[in-house]
Amino acid sequence: MKGSHMKLIKTILMGAALMLAFSSQAAQFQEGQHYKVLANPTMARDASKVEVVEVFWYGCGHCNHFEPTVQAWKKSVQADVDFYQLPAQFSRQWKVHAELFYLTHALKVNDKVHQAIFDQIHKKRNPLLNKDDQKEFLAGYGVSEADFDKYDDSFGVRRQLKMADQMVRNYAISGVPAIIVNGKYVVNASSAGGMDKIFGVVNFLIEKERKTLKK
Repeated sequence: MKGSHMKLIKTILMGAALMLAFSSQAAQFQEGQHYKVLANPTMARDASKVEVVEVFWYGCGHCNHFEPTVQAWKKSVQADVDFYQLPAQFSRQWKVHAELFYLTHALKVNDKVHQAIFDQIHKKRNPLLNKDDQKEFLAGYGVSEADFDKYDDSFGVRRQLKMADQMVRNYAISGVPAIIVNGKYVVNASSAGGMDKIFGVVNFLIEKERKTLKK
């Protein structure tokens, strides 16, 4: 009886601690300070889930440093979160890398080469800005020259580039990395208080949006 009583007390205390932590978090993250509300919200691609989008550029040093954190967080998300990455196209170089991103998706090798592209650019100083360098790099992952040429500048890749560019414009961001939660909120290192604090704010916003899904 005594043991059961102690377990009940512990359960109550744990619940109280969690509620206190959440209340503290809610008070900590303020609109306009830790995250921005989009003036023109966008629709999520799956209305049954909370959409989380990272806007990035392969050539961005901050994105490169942030990528391991992104991948670690990605493994922890629940099934009701729809996470994906979106390449920004703020210049010609950015567009070349955005095209490479969608090309590797069309070739079904992005999971294998995504981190390796960051490494090529930032560690091996190979900018991957011309087709020959891209072909040589992807050949190391089993992509033939014929397959590269088949999907390079294909209709599907061009369509995804156009859609991604429009989405980023709708988000009205000027730098990367930036996280967009459910087409409503923008979080970046500046607003969150550091790169390591971004996902704390993102997780808070996911919980905020998760409540609307259950209504």
